[in-house]
Amino acid sequence: MLKKTSSLLGVIFLVISVFLTACAGDKGSPTPQSVTMTDGLGRTIELSGPALRIVSMAPSNTELLYAVGAGSQVVGRDDFSDFPEEAKDVASIGGSMGNYNNESIVSLTPDLVLASELNTPEQVAALEKLGLKVYLLPNPTDLEGVFTNLRTVASLTGKTAVAEKLIQELQARVAIVEEKMAGVESKPLVFYELDATDQNAPYTSGPGTFIDVLLAKAGAKNLGSTLGAAWAQISLEELLVQNPEVILLGDAVWGGITPEIVAQRAGWEGLAAVQNGMVYPFDDNLVSRPGPRLVDGLEQLAKLLHPEQFK
Repeated sequence: MLKKTSSLLGVIFLVISVFLTACAGDKGSPTPQSVTMTDGLGRTIELSGPALRIVSMAPSNTELLYAVGAGSQVVGRDDFSDFPEEAKDVASIGGSMGNYNNESIVSLTPDLVLASELNTPEQVAALEKLGLKVYLLPNPTDLEGVFTNLRTVASLTGKTAVAEKLIQELQARVAIVEEKMAGVESKPLVFYELDATDQNAPYTSGPGTFIDVLLAKAGAKNLGSTLGAAWAQISLEELLVQNPEVILLGDAVWGGITPEIVAQRAGWEGLAAVQNGMVYPFDDNLVSRPGPRLVDGLEQLAKLLHPEQFK
C-alpha cells in the first residue's frame, strides 16, 4: 500500500512539474514579451511581441533591419531598398515619387510597418486607417543617433543582443578614425557634388547633413557648410572663388558622372581640384542613408583624404 501511494504521489508531482514548466515557457523559446515604444511622431506604439512580418518604407530602415539580423522578418520594402543584395528579393511596395501601394502593403499582412521621415504623417495615418501598426523611425542627425535607431529597431524585432554587438563594433571603428584624424593639421576644402545637371549652379551638401558631419570627422572642411540650407546650389563663380582642393562626385553612382566629364565642363578647368586631378567618384549611399554603412563612408572618406594616416 505504501509503495502504491509513493508511485501515485510521484505521478502527481510529475504532472504538476510539467504544468508549471509549460506555464513558465521553455527557456530556449521564451514567451514573447510585449513591446511599447514612442515613435518619431510622438505616438505610443504597442506590439504584443517582436514584429515578425515587417514592411520597410525606406532604404535606411531596410539596412537597419538587416544589420540587426531581422532580414528574414522583412516581407516588404520600398523600391529604393537595394542593400543588402538579398533585400532585392523582397516584395516591393512602391515608393517612387513618394507613391506607395497601400493595397500591396495590406496584402503582405505585416504586424509592423516601419516608416521614416521620408513618409508624411498623412501617409502614416492612411496606413493606420487600414488597420496596420506603423512606427515612424526619426531621422538621426549624428552617428549616435544612428546607434539609437539600431537599438530601437532591435527592440521592435527582438534582436537586442545582435544590435549591441554591432554597435560596439561600429563605435570601435569610429574611434580608430577619430584617433588617426586627431593628428591631422592640414584639412582640405572639399566640394561634395550632389547634382550638377546645371553645371553653372550645382547642388552640394550644406551644414548639419551627414555628409557635412562625416567630412569633418574625416579631417576635411566641407565647402557647403557655409551655405544656408542642407541641400543648396552654389554658382560656378562662387565655386571658383572658394576653389576647393578636392571634389567628390556623389552623383557618380546614380548619374554616371566621372572625373573626365567634370574636366570637360566649361569653366571648371580653373578649379584647383580639376587641375591637380583631385576629383573622385564616391558612393553617395554610404553618406546619405542613415544606417550602419555611414561608418563605411567615414572610413573611405578618411582614407581618401588622408591616405598617409593609414599606411
